[in-house]
Amino acid sequence: MDLKLNGKWALVCGASKGLGYGCAQALVAEGVHVVIVARGAAALAQAQAQSQTSAPSVTVLAVAADITTPEGRDAVWAAPGGPGRNFDIVITNAGGPPPGDFRQWDRDAWLRALDANMLTPIELIRACVDGMAERGFGRVVNITSAAVKAPIDILGLSNGARSGLTGFVAGLARGPLAAQGVTLNNLLPGKFDTDRLQVTQAVAAQNTGQAVDAVRRAQQNQIPARRFGTAQEFGEVCAFLCSQQAGYLTGQNILLDGGTYPGTF
Repeated sequence: MDLKLNGKWALVCGASKGLGYGCAQALVAEGVHVVIVARGAAALAQAQAQSQTSAPSVTVLAVAADITTPEGRDAVWAAPGGPGRNFDIVITNAGGPPPGDFRQWDRDAWLRALDANMLTPIELIRACVDGMAERGFGRVVNITSAAVKAPIDILGLSNGARSGLTGFVAGLARGPLAAQGVTLNNLLPGKFDTDRLQVTQAVAAQNTGQAVDAVRRAQQNQIPARRFGTAQEFGEVCAFLCSQQAGYLTGQNILLDGGTYPGTF
């Protein structure tokens, strides 16, 4: 299917690896020019090279910066050869805050979680969405978490911050932007086979005295699909949400978890 995105510009956050990289790759395959941003310069440079090699006819710009800071966002807007703030597509993505007991978290811990997982996406939306509306096309996809749908007790910081973003997007998506060709949706990943999942499995294995393979099998057996998701398939769903064909889909939370969530709604 031609998603009719050729020549558009996209900003993809956290795109040096994992789900963000999968989204960038899927958009590049559709002829989208991308600005990829992440803090790790070496991994980001490798992602840029791989993306450019796979699609030499598009522009792939890399900005090594912390997008959660004003300086990082300014670096994105000022990227040489980039579109400034005139992105057609914005993919927000940030690593989740650490797990723990809410009694351990002070105000600063909450503010860090809110800044990364709620306020930064809102700042990116605020910077780009009016230009999208003026041009009559825009797509915002926020990568949040399956924990928004089914909260996890030890992930209170993530539950709170990401749910706040979800509520904000729900209202914004149903406002005037819906009639101006701009959609806003959230992608909620379950367990995907990324570096982050492998790290958490290694920690679980160490804490329980099990082999890592045993931990992986146990987790897979809890998923009806009996496997972990891949960054590539996640990216392809993201690309569809950005497509012309998805113009009637807005304000939604799309859960990708292999059937793990047990509810009807």
